[in-house]
Amino acid sequence: RARARCSPERALPPAMILRDARPDDAPALAALGRDSFRAAFEHLYDPADLQSFLQSVYDDEAVAREIADSRLLHRLADDGTGLAGFCKIALDSGFRDHSDAERPIALSQLYTAPGRTGQGIGASLTAWALAEARLRGADAVQLSVWAENVRAQAFYARFGFTKIADIDFWVGNHRDDEFLLELRL
Repeated sequence: RARARCSPERALPPAMILRDARPDDAPALAALGRDSFRAAFEHLYDPADLQSFLQSVYDDEAVAREIADSRLLHRLADDGTGLAGFCKIALDSGFRDHSDAERPIALSQLYTAPGRTGQGIGASLTAWALAEARLRGADAVQLSVWAENVRAQAFYARFGFTKIADIDFWVGNHRDDEFLLELRL
């Protein structure tokens, strides 16, 4: 799931750098994921469902395993005082059955720190993900977005993503309607 509100042309703030995740980034990356998800979506879920989801996806050890996984790439936006955002791409999209793309990758997560939306962070991370996909010979980038998150849908539309399917997203025992978006490269 992703939430963002930046135009693709917007530049990062001057002190911001984009860099690959390192093993020692796992605790900060996990905390940013939990904080961002809560800020955007906490009101939607029963606390037990939310806690179960956050523990499985944003546990420090789970994030450390993902950073070490060569099939997943993490790019961090770092302003020198901490992480301001991150992007995760999966080199083999789990959504390939919904498309005739032969080599799709998935933009699995794109988050900015609460209060940092609109600063060009999400746009810069998305531009990196698209460049990385092209560099690796992907023919499409796929992602899921909550069906009611019109701001994120508009953000991705500015990059050329279009809806290709309706899918489910589970948070504990709670099912959300999601849109599967794709950009052909």
